[in-house]
Amino acid sequence: MLTYPEIDPIIFQIGPVAIRCYGMMYVVGFVLAWWLARKRATKPWSIIKPEQVDDLIFYAMLGVIVGGRLGYVLFYGFDQLLEDPLYIVKITEGGMSFHGGLAGVMLAMWLFARKLGVRVRGIWDFAAPLTPLGLFFGRIGNFINGELWGKPTDVPWGFKVGDQVLHASMLYEAILEGLVLFIIVWFFSARERPYLSVSGLFLIGYGIFRFLVEFVRVPDSHLGYLAFDWLTMGQILTVPMIIIGAWMMFVAYRKPSEAAA
Repeated sequence: MLTYPEIDPIIFQIGPVAIRCYGMMYVVGFVLAWWLARKRATKPWSIIKPEQVDDLIFYAMLGVIVGGRLGYVLFYGFDQLLEDPLYIVKITEGGMSFHGGLAGVMLAMWLFARKLGVRVRGIWDFAAPLTPLGLFFGRIGNFINGELWGKPTDVPWGFKVGDQVLHASMLYEAILEGLVLFIIVWFFSARERPYLSVSGLFLIGYGIFRFLVEFVRVPDSHLGYLAFDWLTMGQILTVPMIIIGAWMMFVAYRKPSEAAA
C-alpha cells in the first residue's frame, strides 16, 4: 500500500491570481508536443513544415480547451447546464472531457487544413502521435489535484486516501493512454504511412486502454453505471472510437485510393 502525498495544487499565488499545477501540466504537454512536432516536420514526407508548427499547436490548443469543456458539459453535465447556462464557463466545476477535446482538435485540424489547402487526413495523422503527451500530463495534473480516484482495492500499489485504499486510476491512464500509447503511435509514425493509418491506430489504442481502465474508475456520481452495473459513459464513448479507428486502418491499407481522396 502506498500513501498519497499531499501536494499543494498551487505553485505560487499573487493576490487572487494563482498558477496551478494542473494548468502547468497542460503547458508542459503543449511545449513538448511543439518541440517534437518541429522535429517530425523536418521529415521530407511530412505534410507540415517546421514554420507551420506554431499555428498547428495554436489551433490544437483552442480545440482542446473549447472542445474539452463543451464535451464535458454535453456528456456529463447537461443537467447542470439546464439549471445554470453559465455552467459552461465555470471551468472549476466539472472539468474537461477527453472525447470532447478530441472532437475539438479534429475540427480545429480541419480548419487548419483548409487554411493550408491540404488534406485534413494528413493533418490528423501528423497530430495523432502528439496527442498522448497531453493525456499523460493532464492525468498527472489529476493526480496532483487528488481527483479521479478509482475503486477501493487491496492491491499493493493502491494509495491510501483518507481511510480507504484506492486504485490510482488517473495514473493508470497516464501510463497507458499517455506514455504507452505515445510510444506505440510515435514509432509507428516514424516513417511514411498510408493516410488515416496513424489516426486509426491512435483511436484503437486509446479506446482499448480507456475501456479497460474504466473498470477500476468510479463513474460520475450523477450518472453512475449506465447498464449491467459496470458500463460507464466513458466506455460508451470509447466504443465508437475503436470502431472508427478500425475502419480507418482498413481504408488505409485495403483502399489506399479512398484514404488519399
